[in-house]
Amino acid sequence: MENKPYLSVIVPAYKEEDRIGRNLLEIEKYLKGKNFEYEILVVVDGSPDNTAEVASNYSQQITNLRVINNPENHGKGYVVRQGLLEAKGKYRLFMDADGSTSITHLDKFLPEFEKGFDVVIGSRDIEGAFVQIHQPKHREIMGDAGNWLIRIVLGLWSYPDTQCGFKMLSEKASQEVASRMVVDRFGFDFELIILAKKMGFKIKQMPVRWLNEEGSTVGLTGPNGFIQVLIDLFKTKLRLIMGKYEIKK
Repeated sequence: MENKPYLSVIVPAYKEEDRIGRNLLEIEKYLKGKNFEYEILVVVDGSPDNTAEVASNYSQQITNLRVINNPENHGKGYVVRQGLLEAKGKYRLFMDADGSTSITHLDKFLPEFEKGFDVVIGSRDIEGAFVQIHQPKHREIMGDAGNWLIRIVLGLWSYPDTQCGFKMLSEKASQEVASRMVVDRFGFDFELIILAKKMGFKIKQMPVRWLNEEGSTVGLTGPNGFIQVLIDLFKTKLRLIMGKYEIKK
């Protein structure tokens, strides 16, 4: 790519061979109507299926598509971090491969950067948000409990939804925050927010329209489970206390 893109769209993907193509085409259709340069990065997290191959097959239909295929599974946090650092755009958005939050939210996200914000995050729990299709009740209960713990432990009182998978950062924020992030699994979202906050970046929450898609790997136990998120939460707090993130005041 000769010119530096205005926007990078990062799509972390794991076991998405059945729907990655549809979502890539939706992203491309939206971005083609814009008058700026862009790139789309699919970062595959050691998926055992053909996600990487399927995504690569769309390279002729999608402008400036790059597929990064990690041979081993590390976790969503790992590949989001990798995408933010590999991207070349002035602004860098990461969004879920299942399309639970539409790319069209960019119409309202991008103007916030012109107002001076460095990080703009989607929220399903602030005024104006709409959950079109809910998660199963047990997962909503776990999510609500987790959000309260996150707010208490990290002091993120004004962030009722740290875990929405639609977040956008400036180039500077991407480099400085992602280079310090260490959480490889689902706890990376709150790590990103607290680091951006501690480093003095201006953060804006924006309401999103969200719908649950089947196929989530989130449960109670396991590497992507609720318990692991809690472990990463307290580890993040400990790293902050001990100064492990090397944040300059």
